Amino acid sequence: MKTYFRLLSFAKPIGKFAVPYIICTILYVVFSTSVIVLIGPLLNTLFHIGTDAAALKPTGKPSLFDFSGYFNYYLDYFLHTYDKWTALKFVCVVLVVSVFLGNFFRYLAQRIMENLRVYTLHNLRKAVFENVMNMHMAYFNNERKGDIITKVASDVQVVQFSVTATLQVVFKEPMQLIGFLYVLFRYSVNLTLISLIVLPLSGFIISRIVKRLKAQAISGQETYSTMISYLDEALSGIKIVKAFNATDFVKERFENENTTYSRITKSIAKRQQMASPVSEALSITMVAFILLYGGYRVFNNTSELSPGDFVAYIAVFSQLMRPAKAITDSFSNIHSGIAAGERVLDLIDEKPEITDAKNAVALTGFEDAIRFENVTFAYQERQVLSNVNITIPKGKSVALVGPSGGGKSTMMDLIPRFMDPQEGCITVDGEDIKHVTAYSLRALMGVVNQESLLFNDTIYNNIAFGKKDVKPEEVEAAARIANAHNFILETDKGYDTNVGDRGAKLSGGQRQRICIARAVLSNPPIMLLDEATSALDTESEKLVQDALNNLMKNRTSLIIAHRLSTIQNADMIIVLESGKVVEQGNHQELMANNGLYRKLIDMQTFNEN
Repeated sequence: MKTYFRLLSFAKPIGKFAVPYIICTILYVVFSTSVIVLIGPLLNTLFHIGTDAAALKPTGKPSLFDFSGYFNYYLDYFLHTYDKWTALKFVCVVLVVSVFLGNFFRYLAQRIMENLRVYTLHNLRKAVFENVMNMHMAYFNNERKGDIITKVASDVQVVQFSVTATLQVVFKEPMQLIGFLYVLFRYSVNLTLISLIVLPLSGFIISRIVKRLKAQAISGQETYSTMISYLDEALSGIKIVKAFNATDFVKERFENENTTYSRITKSIAKRQQMASPVSEALSITMVAFILLYGGYRVFNNTSELSPGDFVAYIAVFSQLMRPAKAITDSFSNIHSGIAAGERVLDLIDEKPEITDAKNAVALTGFEDAIRFENVTFAYQERQVLSNVNITIPKGKSVALVGPSGGGKSTMMDLIPRFMDPQEGCITVDGEDIKHVTAYSLRALMGVVNQESLLFNDTIYNNIAFGKKDVKPEEVEAAARIANAHNFILETDKGYDTNVGDRGAKLSGGQRQRICIARAVLSNPPIMLLDEATSALDTESEKLVQDALNNLMKNRTSLIIAHRLSTIQNADMIIVLESGKVVEQGNHQELMANNGLYRKLIDMQTFNEN
């Protein structure tokens, strides 16, 4: 129940929903119960059962909230003052009014509960998504994207249709159960005590049926997460799947999970669906027993109930099993919701490793330099950087080169604080980046990666991504600097052209120039360029390189380059090998050193020739 109440905490302040809901539910129970209770007087009046109408005299008026007393008083009044036809009309009018009022308050209660459900789920989705967006980059490297998507979307839906639906059962059904029991005991204490043996028996049988539901629900949701992960991987890598003739392999892998999920779903459904027929069969058995026992007493004039009241008693008892059945059904369904809720709450409870310090300050500009001071970084047990000391002065272009796995990308990821080093520190204008706000730090930087990621939106919105109140002329100016304006005008709708999923409707060079335009629009003083031209053909590379040169003007730039010819004009080149700085200087100095840089240049020149 701890999980259940934690999920309910997202409904705060719950009082503004609970109080009117309880009031409407009580009124609904009162009027809906009275409709069934009126069957007795209706039958007695209709078939002239009981004392002669003229002999009936209404007693004194009942107390203020004695609704049953009021009804009996006026029924006796109409029977005594007028006739049975008038009394029958009175009963029918009260019956119709009770039905309308009962359903009116039922509607209000359902609307209030729906508002509570939507409000709760809105807060839950918001909390889950916001926490996911706040997570550090390493978290996304270690988790399956499909599992995260399942928790944010599917598991929250399961919570919606099981746990929150149970809220209605928790409030309404017990109240209705109490209302029916009150009426039954008013009719006959002995008969009610005998008939209620079905409730604990039904509860025991249902609990045995649904015993394993939670474990099965957890297993089913984990299998579903894996299936969604396979789907995401297959769609993202569809070109590779087809290129390596792996279509059958991918189909089989997906089908195995699909079969497992279907088997678990059928098992869960079998147990859930068994609960309702069992409880209904027990209730009908008990109704039949009451008919036999009570009918025998009525026939022999040993019952305290008139025939009309006995029929009303049967009607009330048959309705008693409806809220009891709803409670048992919700008990069988809630296990899936609790299992899904635990997965959602686990995601909410996940804490990001990269957070702002308590007294973090905001950077307002960049005036001096970025410095790595004795920086050491490792992924679990594999050390990537070891005691790195470098300075990136303002206004200079600095290139990182070296063999693959040397730590270049890791160094770049440390600057915007996607990760934190285990030892040493990184400073911007003398401020340790751990002591400044991540927002102000990243606001100083523009990033262009090797993978030119665009969103399934228009070219305009991709360039203006994350910005508010951007003017069209500013977007166009950024596109011109990025050498993108001309090809944008050649598309079907210009800047309003949709780029497709991940920019699939554009070429690699076009996508990269849109990404550069996006970075230009931010006008950051620091640029981080991670192999921005490595995946392009020669013509596209030239256009993108020209765009990058425009981008780097009057800015501090840190560049990782696959083709070393593109960084020969850098102010400083830092050569990394096995996580250590082995050389640094400009192109001429490093060529003269005849070290690793010269070796890399010679190897690349030889390969190109």
